[in-house]
Amino acid sequence: MTVSAVTHLNFRGEARAALTFYRSVFGGDLALVTYKDAGAVQDPSEADQVMWGQVDAPNGFRVMAYDVPGNLPWDQGENAFFVSLRGGSADEISDLWAGLADGATVVRPLGPAPWAPLYGMLRDRFEVTWVVDVAQPYPAP
Repeated sequence: MTVSAVTHLNFRGEARAALTFYRSVFGGDLALVTYKDAGAVQDPSEADQVMWGQVDAPNGFRVMAYDVPGNLPWDQGENAFFVSLRGGSADEISDLWAGLADGATVVRPLGPAPWAPLYGMLRDRFEVTWVVDVAQPYPAP
């Protein structure tokens, strides 16, 4: 049996735009189910919002998202979570960083760090904070 953990992002009306953007950065397949598709419309103005969505890319990237219905509380909060994106090479990470940086606020520019050849942090246009680095083995203490 195999188990995987997938980041699930919650939005208020921006899930489709966010997933479309992440697909433009990472490639892969985009799947969307709206509240209307699922027969679960509680508010007609939210019928075309995303009840379940996912980007699944051949490089192993996967993220899920949905739009929290207006009748439920939602507050994105501050520093509630980071999405950690780790790659095998500087070129791979630099390319993904460039895509995510479109419309983002850079918290820490992409550059060398004590634990990685490249590390950076940004908050993308959907207010999702990404920590990005090149993975490398850690020395045992």
